[in-house]
Amino acid sequence: MSKKLYRSETDKMIGGVCGGLAEYFNIDSSIVRLIFVFVLLYGGSGLLAYLILWVVLPSSSALDLSSDEVISKNTQEIKEKVEKSAKGIKREVKSDTREK
Repeated sequence: MSKKLYRSETDKMIGGVCGGLAEYFNIDSSIVRLIFVFVLLYGGSGLLAYLILWVVLPSSSALDLSSDEVISKNTQEIKEKVEKSAKGIKREVKSDTREK
């Protein structure tokens, strides 16, 4: 049986990319996360690599989807997370400005 690379649905902080890579390479996900942070800080391409992997890698429950379906599903997930985060930030900014 061959190993498959996918995004983790259980070991995730943002999109499950690091958890999936860690499982694939059989290492701790904290190490993968540290590598992404290091590349982000010292090369700037860590964020781009993470986003590309988030878009193209299927989640563990979507391994049977076509690549087009995976990309569509993942971009929708990213959009929803960005919108949710933006609403949270907006709510925090409103509450901070009311307190002053």
